Amino acid sequence: MAEASDALAAVGMLPDVEIDPAPAALQLARLDRSVADWQSASEHLSVLARDAAAVGAVLSCRSLEARIGALAGLIHAHHGYAGDIAGYDDLDNANLIRVIERRRGLPVALGVIWLHCVRAAGWDGHGIDFPGHFLLAVLSSAERVPVGAAPARPRQPKRLLVDPFGGGATVGSVELLSLLRRLGGGDLELQPGMTRPMSTRDVLLRLQRNLVQRRLIAGELQPALAALEGMLLIAPDVMANWLDAAELNHGLGRHASAASCLARVLAAAPGTEAARIAQARLDGWNSTTG
Repeated sequence: MAEASDALAAVGMLPDVEIDPAPAALQLARLDRSVADWQSASEHLSVLARDAAAVGAVLSCRSLEARIGALAGLIHAHHGYAGDIAGYDDLDNANLIRVIERRRGLPVALGVIWLHCVRAAGWDGHGIDFPGHFLLAVLSSAERVPVGAAPARPRQPKRLLVDPFGGGATVGSVELLSLLRRLGGGDLELQPGMTRPMSTRDVLLRLQRNLVQRRLIAGELQPALAALEGMLLIAPDVMANWLDAAELNHGLGRHASAASCLARVLAAAPGTEAARIAQARLDGWNSTTG
């Protein structure tokens, strides 16, 4: 899949603000399923963008609640996307090509669809790194101080959280607490930072990590490594992924590739905990083979 790998390597060189999440996620999906019809999926993304742009043209002056409701209608009612509750752990739920074909997916996969439509509508949005469940935020524009008015602090953009797995429902503090306790335990409390924004690159990494984990659970080491290599391409500076790639390569008997991954960590992040782990693994492997 040289074409997909080249496209992802190009994504890895982009600043985060220039990454278009849905096309990048399609290329990640191609690494996982090389025979999938990614062109048809790409055409569908164009249809979604066109429809979302039409929504944006009509509703950009309306309330944030009205805009979110319109996109929810477009994505979930009109195009039929929904969270796959019954088959949550299905591999297809983390592969955007199959998500588009089935109109079913994980929260982060549906979140990529949402972010694609939010951008096409001309609005601002980003992923939310909520524990155990991907959410996204849609933002209003910051209000500017009128010319000639007394200098005052401009109002911050309004932000509403959206659950793409829940049909695009907006999520407030009550729903967040309920979600947190359902996922993690009944005595948990909301903490600062639980709704921190995610970069586009981190959204893609979260999506791809689901594929890696599901492949590993199924004992499919080679497909897991292929999915992980997509993560290395789009985020070459994340040392933890190079450590994981070293372990997978070593488990597959690809010792030279494993050592190369660790050497990358040692060269790129000297003096860090990641480098310490890399050196320890190299020493351990060398003592075993020596």
